[in-house]
Amino acid sequence: MGRMSTTTRTLLAATSTLALGVTLAASPTQAASADGDYVALGDSFSAGTGTFARTDSCYRSPFGYPALLAGQQGLTLDYQACSGADTTDVLTDQVGALDAGTDRVSMTIGGNDVGFADVLTECALPGWISDCDGEIDGSLRTLRTVLPGRLDQVYGEIAGRAPNAEVAVAGYPYLFNGRDCSWLTFFSGREMARLNAGTAELDQLISARSTAAGFTYVEVRDDFAGHAVCDAQAWINNLTFPVDESFHPDRAGNRAYAAAVAPALGLAAAPVRSLAQPPAPPAPEPSVRAQAAVVLDMDLTSTAHLREARAAGVNPGEVRRAVAKLRSGNERVVREGLAELQALDAEHAADPASRG
Repeated sequence: MGRMSTTTRTLLAATSTLALGVTLAASPTQAASADGDYVALGDSFSAGTGTFARTDSCYRSPFGYPALLAGQQGLTLDYQACSGADTTDVLTDQVGALDAGTDRVSMTIGGNDVGFADVLTECALPGWISDCDGEIDGSLRTLRTVLPGRLDQVYGEIAGRAPNAEVAVAGYPYLFNGRDCSWLTFFSGREMARLNAGTAELDQLISARSTAAGFTYVEVRDDFAGHAVCDAQAWINNLTFPVDESFHPDRAGNRAYAAAVAPALGLAAAPVRSLAQPPAPPAPEPSVRAQAAVVLDMDLTSTAHLREARAAGVNPGEVRRAVAKLRSGNERVVREGLAELQALDAEHAADPASRG
């Protein structure tokens, strides 16, 4: 298969949802005392990515669910979670904060281990130039053959270092509701269903292995029902700028996580509405021209991509005409071009022959 330009692939990769960001080295942020009674481990879903409130290279938002819990419950928080972390990063950089005096531990981990960033990046492309199924299949192989052992190692290390702690291990929410409402992505209904199914399988594994380790698993998919990307009251950001905020729970989503995790840590249930609700800046809406520029950078009219379009049953002439509209000085024409590319992708997705 052909590949889009490096610039566009980098842009989309930075959005990675279950991906949860790019791993960056950083010193942990501690709220107060050295021994702290609450340690937050994990990836960007625990670091609060998506709340538009980055504090360092690991993100560690004051509106991430660990910070919300600590603030409401009067806990001392040792914020170890880091955007982009996988199980190796937790073992190398985070578990050193645990000891016999640690009272509570929470975490989300596993999404980066199965390469969901690459999966999302591939599946976001127009179907005639992507290998979404291949990426999902590869991710599932890792999930089924490699991740169980990695999770067991992480959970065993936590249990050994913090034998007296209440440990809550949260899963991930479904990202999609079956509708793609962005001009910049080309997720088909079938692709979104497979991505959600992959999330469910990941959650099931995390639940089984964390429970076997004696920890409390926190299911959040039901909590996020009706709040996926493109829902009227979404708690997960769509593709937005800055791109690293994309496909992560927003401030309302982090309040939902806090409410779900609290009981698992032996804390009083925290109704979502009772948690701090500081005003959040609205997710920046990129201009139509900015969106068109991103799609233009996919280089859909390159010889290789037009050849792939023809092979997939997509009319190369229609691709050329739609892309040409993206360069128009008339915003209405630009919108038409974006809509036409979405329609071509939908037609391709609806054709059983396009899937071999």
